[in-house]
Amino acid sequence: MKKLSVMAVLLLLFWGQSCDRQQKNNNQNSNDMNTTEHYTFGLSDRVTRQKVHFKNRFGIGLTGDLYIPKNQSGKSAAIAISGPFGAVKEQASGFYANQLAVRGFVVLAFDPSYTGESGGEPRYVASPDINTEDFSAAVDFLSTFDGIDPGRIGILGICGWGGLALNAAAIDTRIKATVASTMYNMSRVNANGYFDAMDADARYELHEKLNAQRTVDFKNGTYALAGGVVDPLPDDAPQFVKDYYAYYKTPRGYHERSLNSNNGWNVTSSLSFINTPQLAYIGEIRNPVLIIHGEKAHSRYFGEDAYKKLTGDNKELMIISGANHTDLYDRLDMIPFDKLASFFNENLK
Repeated sequence: MKKLSVMAVLLLLFWGQSCDRQQKNNNQNSNDMNTTEHYTFGLSDRVTRQKVHFKNRFGIGLTGDLYIPKNQSGKSAAIAISGPFGAVKEQASGFYANQLAVRGFVVLAFDPSYTGESGGEPRYVASPDINTEDFSAAVDFLSTFDGIDPGRIGILGICGWGGLALNAAAIDTRIKATVASTMYNMSRVNANGYFDAMDADARYELHEKLNAQRTVDFKNGTYALAGGVVDPLPDDAPQFVKDYYAYYKTPRGYHERSLNSNNGWNVTSSLSFINTPQLAYIGEIRNPVLIIHGEKAHSRYFGEDAYKKLTGDNKELMIISGANHTDLYDRLDMIPFDKLASFFNENLK
């Protein structure tokens, strides 16, 4: 079987379905803001869930689901969760929120700007600046919500939002504890490809393609979509692409508003990440950080390298035996929820 290059893998994941882009854009826009109440997991009978709305400092309206333990009393610790990159709150972030609410936390799972039920135009744009701000906006909301202690707020980012959570913790001192689960460094993977395999020539070629697409988008008055997880899978797809397919393209994790389940981000979204090294200041984080990664995750090096950049004795790296990248999206037997609860309990006192 032919071995795929790094660039081919990127094409599979993000540029996999390039035909009839205008129609796809129209179709996904119609799904994006509909009233579908489909969750990929069941709500615990020990938890209530309510829709909430708030704005970030760019004026973009964000929508989230607030998970509250039914036995809540007094002022509680709270956690804001987002991710994975290209997912919505009805998928993995809500799954985490439900489990942590069972363990006594008030938890906000939210859709980032330009995606899901959150606002922002044009749709399907990712930005290291705006998406970092989304976490701080979630802290704004939690800090002023009745029943929450504003001095006991943490955040948890999954996949690409793991790196963004670390970026937020580096700037927002209100964040008292941070977890990055199965994290990606989106700046690094966009600039250098997987395993840093892109050289300067390949990177320049990528710049040329993306900027040529800008011209096409401007002429068309719309934004071409990159395609979500490739479907159907080619025979020589890498195992981690198959793992993504098994989550986003099957009843296990499919959602109508998820970019990865459908037609993906704007092709040009990656431009802002290429020139923005989002983890540049994480060595300045003073509050505790826990990084969790799967032993067999293709993305494990992102978490391990981020851990090395953290300083002090309040950091921890936990490797989950046998787990791949997407196992930490929704595998109850793999995600160490009791460890997460003890970490937040200890550091959100």
